[in-house]
Amino acid sequence: MTHGIAGDYTIAAMESRSFKRHSFLWRLRTRTLELGPRTLVMGILNVTPDSFSDGGKFLARDHAVAHALKMLDDGADLLDVGGESTRPGTPVIESGIPAEEELRRIMPVIEDVLRERPHAVLSVDTYKAEVARAAVNAGCEIVNDVSALRWDPQMAATVAELASGVILMHTRGLPQEWRNLPPSADIVAEVKTELRDYAQAALASGIAKDRIMLDVGIGFGKKFEQNYPLLAGLDQLQDLGFPLLVGTSRKSFIGRTLARDGKDAPPDQRLHGSLAAMTASVLNGAHVVRVHDVKAAVEAAKIADEVLRF
Repeated sequence: MTHGIAGDYTIAAMESRSFKRHSFLWRLRTRTLELGPRTLVMGILNVTPDSFSDGGKFLARDHAVAHALKMLDDGADLLDVGGESTRPGTPVIESGIPAEEELRRIMPVIEDVLRERPHAVLSVDTYKAEVARAAVNAGCEIVNDVSALRWDPQMAATVAELASGVILMHTRGLPQEWRNLPPSADIVAEVKTELRDYAQAALASGIAKDRIMLDVGIGFGKKFEQNYPLLAGLDQLQDLGFPLLVGTSRKSFIGRTLARDGKDAPPDQRLHGSLAAMTASVLNGAHVVRVHDVKAAVEAAKIADEVLRF
């Protein structure tokens, strides 16, 4: 009898895991990427003095370019270049850094990387229309906006005019508010509803559907413990009809889970936890993963992709 129960349970479990990652053609500024057959890896390049994980490490132009080229050599499919930190507590919008400073940081790096690797696919991580325009005109293919086009009233029209790819990320509140935000009653439902609204607003602004990717915004205004149900429920966002990007790399919820002696693991000791969270996101439908440690992520994604084939 016990054998029969176990057998029935195994069959039910196998039948319940019928999910397959959807396929898309993601149209960028000058090219189209196929999404679905394998996970694409986006390398993070923070040209900032204060990012939570690598702030100041790549602020120097030559260091930033060398790191970008290494990530490409390690297998990165895309590079995401950002010049303003949005770590928790950081003031943004009116109190953030001016566009001129953001451009001063990122433009030489974008230009040098594309000079060295003309076919590299670059994304600009910004919520400012002025910065997005300059970066795309310099050769970036994608605008990655943590505010989902909401913090700069000119951003939606600018992205529509530029005809680039765009990533709309879910963020609860502003970084300076995150520590005091109440937890969500149902984080998966909240993210799904609001991402649908952001996508509809982008479409209404003239941005083509096949240019849009959605990012669930792991850690962005979510309480530590709510990132896990969000990762577990990622497959529920598939019926929104857009490809998904997930960034878990070195984030605070991983440091909290890996804490020892009451102290969170620091960012440079979160690699294995980051890879585990990244793999979970791939198995639940992520098309693109945003990472610091490219070589390790590429290898982990290859294994996860093989599992998804069955």
